[in-house]
Amino acid sequence: MPDDVLVVHGGTPLHGQIRVRGAKNLVSKAMVAALLGDEPSRLFDVPRIRDVEVVRGLLGVHGVKVTDGAEDGELILDPANVERASTDEINVHAGSSRIPILFCGPLLHRLGHAFIPDLGGCHIGPRPIDFHIQALREFGAVVDKTPEGMHLTAPAGLHGTKFELPYPSVGATEQVLLTAVLANGVTELRNAAVEPEIIDLICVLQKMGAIITVHTDRVIEIEGVPRLGGYTHRPIPDRIEAASWAAAALATRGEIEVLGAQQVDMMTFLNVFRSIGGEYKVTDTLPPRGSSPGTEGGIRFWHPGGELRAVALETDVHPGFMTDWQQPLVVALTQARGLSIVHETVYEQRLGYTEALNTMGATIQVYRDCLGGTPCRFGRRNFKHSAVIAGPSKLHAADLVIPDLRAGFSHLIAALAAEGTSRVYGVDLINRGYEDFESKLSALGAHVERP
Repeated sequence: MPDDVLVVHGGTPLHGQIRVRGAKNLVSKAMVAALLGDEPSRLFDVPRIRDVEVVRGLLGVHGVKVTDGAEDGELILDPANVERASTDEINVHAGSSRIPILFCGPLLHRLGHAFIPDLGGCHIGPRPIDFHIQALREFGAVVDKTPEGMHLTAPAGLHGTKFELPYPSVGATEQVLLTAVLANGVTELRNAAVEPEIIDLICVLQKMGAIITVHTDRVIEIEGVPRLGGYTHRPIPDRIEAASWAAAALATRGEIEVLGAQQVDMMTFLNVFRSIGGEYKVTDTLPPRGSSPGTEGGIRFWHPGGELRAVALETDVHPGFMTDWQQPLVVALTQARGLSIVHETVYEQRLGYTEALNTMGATIQVYRDCLGGTPCRFGRRNFKHSAVIAGPSKLHAADLVIPDLRAGFSHLIAALAAEGTSRVYGVDLINRGYEDFESKLSALGAHVERP
């Protein structure tokens, strides 16, 4: 569509300062958590992104009153009048997001019924909901499949259980947390995800009155309580967006200060960034989590000049190298001397975006083999999940079509780094996870425009 195109005049280093707000992968889950309380909740630093609007719409059709607070980015969520929504109402809002499945536990507790439509989200692999459904059944949910989706009920209520995930899935861990906190008895989850956004969600639930213990070796224990109240919470900053801008600074040979970025949740990325040859400086004035905004620090990223160095890396669950970091960073790796190797172990179809980079002059070959230190669950299957990037490559402009959120930002970085004028189609998909990115690009000196 003509209004979904961004014209990018590349070849100009990005310089300047931008700010990241609350993590997309926490904010939407904290909004769902408000369903569990019997008092209003207040969430600060909420980014203006499409995924937030989707959750806000889904909460609205279920009777949760969501209003803007006095502070920019503040939401007040009042669950006093939770009600059952029609299938059509849910489908109107759910088509572009996978978040509806996380409504199941809270709605079963509040209403005794939940509905899951066909799920959307980015096309980076099947991302089956089997783990979610299996966990909900362990809690006592009854799942009825219909042509339009799945209807869930809990005739005998939800009770605590012992459950081990086959893989430390972030979404399934969130499902268990949001369901277990009001379930009768104790739940023990093994092989849980422990990403910073998971820990922050646990902080939200604890503020509401939940009893949750994070043990060693990926074990989380949840003691069900009879009621939960509201919360007041300022989420951790978005480490994915921060890393994306860092990669943009490196790929365009520029310098970007990312206010709000926190070192503690980006340590693995920062190590790789420095190994490649990028430089960064952590500002020491960042206020503690949960404090009011004031003088704000962050991290300044820049290309120091000279050649970048090739690296070998594998994506993994936390504390490994985050899968959402690899796509923006691969663009920078096209400018590194030598052969870089990227082994994607989280999503089996997340390297498709490299075809577009090759049309721009990059030299990237994808393989079915595990090109990392350890075999992964995709190794003996027909998925091209490893990439070898030969560089440096001179990128040139091209017409690009965005396939998914993170690949979309990678295409945008490539267009900014390339010589000439590119047209990036489907650019509105970037609004799912990057707040006001066009204004931020302008603030950094990028030459972009809508046709």
